[in-house]
Amino acid sequence: MNWMMTALQGGLASLISYLAAHVLLCLVPAFFIAGALSALVPQQSIIRFLGPDAPKWKSYSAAAGAGSLLAVCSCTIQPLFAGIYKKGAGLGPAVTFLFFAPAANILALAYTGVALGAEFATARILLALSFGIGIGMIMAIIFRETDVARVAGAQTFAEGGGIPGKTLLFIGALVALLISGTLKLDFLQAVLFAAELPWGGATAIQQALDRWVPVDEAVGAEGLSLQGAILIALLAAIGVFAWRGLGKVDEGFNRCTPIALGLTILTLVFAALGCKVNDAGIALTVTGRSLAVTLSCLALVPLARRFDPWDVQQWLWETGRFVKQIFPLLVVGVFLVGVIRVFIQPEWIRMVAGENTVLANLAGVVFGVFMYFPTLVEVPIAKMFLSLGMHPGPLIAYLMADPELSLQSILITAAIIGKLRAWTYVGLVALFSTVSGLAYGAWVDGTSSWMLAGLIGGFIALIIGTLNWIEAHRKTLIEVKA
Repeated sequence: MNWMMTALQGGLASLISYLAAHVLLCLVPAFFIAGALSALVPQQSIIRFLGPDAPKWKSYSAAAGAGSLLAVCSCTIQPLFAGIYKKGAGLGPAVTFLFFAPAANILALAYTGVALGAEFATARILLALSFGIGIGMIMAIIFRETDVARVAGAQTFAEGGGIPGKTLLFIGALVALLISGTLKLDFLQAVLFAAELPWGGATAIQQALDRWVPVDEAVGAEGLSLQGAILIALLAAIGVFAWRGLGKVDEGFNRCTPIALGLTILTLVFAALGCKVNDAGIALTVTGRSLAVTLSCLALVPLARRFDPWDVQQWLWETGRFVKQIFPLLVVGVFLVGVIRVFIQPEWIRMVAGENTVLANLAGVVFGVFMYFPTLVEVPIAKMFLSLGMHPGPLIAYLMADPELSLQSILITAAIIGKLRAWTYVGLVALFSTVSGLAYGAWVDGTSSWMLAGLIGGFIALIIGTLNWIEAHRKTLIEVKA
């Protein structure tokens, strides 16, 4: 019975910490961006740049380039991935975008270089770029027929190929909101104003929260602050009013719509404030991030008024639809990760990942799935395990897999593209992450560059041969049917 209570507490602690610390400033703007992509961007423009028949140099470069600019985790990227996929992006470029954004965005690479060294950062960017594009191309070849059929209908009815300037400006403001809330730049972290709010009961409340949701850095448990508790309450209020205010907005604006949007802006602005409990009460700080988030939210109001009411209704409805599709799976996945993480001890991973073996690299991949950490948190965790004796090879395998294969992201990806495609993607990421760890570990151990190049070349030849066989088998089936 005790282990059941421990598991339940671990799941709830993981969920509460995640909602309080990571959802608001990254995932909420991402949902609104996905809604805008789905409702406001002409379908033909997505098909022209990212469709299955677009030139590969253009589509995969655009997917990797867009992903490199977004400092987001595997959960935040899901609504954006769903948005471009629904609008007609080919499976290959969409998968490259899905892979590259969490694994090799600019912020993650810079942080990796600072914390682990330039060699790890260089290996991460080269492996993520080559494997991200490679996995996307493999997925495109395996599922080409169904992907072309999916986009064929959209190409028939899509009109025009350009994106209106007002749409670009509006999506740009939403992206600015996402970036200003997530990037850790000096001017965003600079304190502009500070004040002390006297509140004698704040300390007692925070102590109670610390007992209910304790901090445990060893397993990535971040605890629950007073500000986080308030944010969760605001998030629940948004859910209540958004159920009708956004979910029914296609039937027309209603009284719940402005309340849901107003609560969303209030929540984002409050999340961007510095708020810490001390003996005197609450230390409140206004930073460059607070100002940037507030201005970005306010800028969206006049920009939204440039659209027809019907377009705004479609944007909000699509946003609500993505929330209903993705957010429940996110909640379930984060809770399950917290439950599983209770029973996985870090020393187990250290014990099996001290050498550069296939088993050790697979352990790094599995660790990335079940010990999911939000974006950038995987870097200090990786540094900790490196100091505890984990081999650099399995460490790279972990850094490749952790941003991609969290349990909740697997569930969400399956809901977007189907179980067969999702598990094919999972298998490819696991395979390539393991190979990348083995290759980098062998290089660190002093393996001859020629031998390493030969092994990698053999692996690539095996992949190409398998893909050629699949393509030849497909053509044979088509000829037989004809």
